[in-house]
Amino acid sequence: MPYPPSDSTQSIDELEKQLLATWKNERLFTRVSDATRYGPPFIFFEGPPTANGRPGIHHVFSRTLKDLVCRYHAMLGQGVTRIAGWDTHGLPVEIEVEKSLNISGKRQIEAYGIERFNKLCRDSVFKYKTDWESLSDRIG
Repeated sequence: MPYPPSDSTQSIDELEKQLLATWKNERLFTRVSDATRYGPPFIFFEGPPTANGRPGIHHVFSRTLKDLVCRYHAMLGQGVTRIAGWDTHGLPVEIEVEKSLNISGKRQIEAYGIERFNKLCRDSVFKYKTDWESLSDRIG
């Protein structure tokens, strides 16, 4: 499948959007995965990011290395299953929410209201979900 023609006057951002759209329209990841579905299984459990921060360049680096391992096994004809983790352990999330409310500790949380505090913690976890999904799409 050839790459679409590119315009040298396009910005890098425009070119990236065009390439991502091509990958999505052609269902590239799914097609590659389907091609080796019935091969000997190779299951890859990806260690999860924490749920209280945006992805950084170090995440791109580690995701790239993990992806290379999976692609290598797919090229060997193995059926690669990728299982991604999502670490939502409470302490970092709670600390972030406490800082945003300018409170600290059990007594102040109880005074604020445990139910309200828990809702803010859940909202905080999902605040970064879109950023992580976007990173996964953008690095292919």
